Amino acid sequence: MTEGTACVDVTDLNPPPSPAEVFRYFETLPLPQLTTRQQPPGEALVGLPVIFFTDSPTTQTFTVDIRGFDVLITANAVGYTWRTGDGTTLTTTDPGAPYPDHTISHEYSSGTYTASLTTTWGATYSVDGGVSADVPGTTTTDGAPATFTVRQARSVLTSPYD
Repeated sequence: MTEGTACVDVTDLNPPPSPAEVFRYFETLPLPQLTTRQQPPGEALVGLPVIFFTDSPTTQTFTVDIRGFDVLITANAVGYTWRTGDGTTLTTTDPGAPYPDHTISHEYSSGTYTASLTTTWGATYSVDGGVSADVPGTTTTDGAPATFTVRQARSVLTSPYD
């Protein structure tokens, strides 16, 4: 009686992580809460725009172990939702910039406002150094709000002889 030898492919017993499985890990990553910045800082004037931006890092890289596979996930901020505090929502695909290169601004009436930023994150991943693929879906983080006052400037005529 002769017994044969055969190769067994164990890949079927432990297949690489699926895109859906990677997405579940992606949703649990400690992505940063991007800082809401505004110019001018502290107080603004009615009739002059308040500029919004974030200068926080917009790319994060993580290496996670999924069932023994090294999975490299690179998260990128792909969308920004600015809540201005007066009921207006501004949606952008860029993080804005400070003056003079500003791209995101809003004008207010007098009052105190609290603005906030929600960042939408997308990602790519690779398993054990293989080809990169898109993670299916996005996740969001909410940054700390920024509170500021908008004041009404009034002109006052004075005599140069006083």
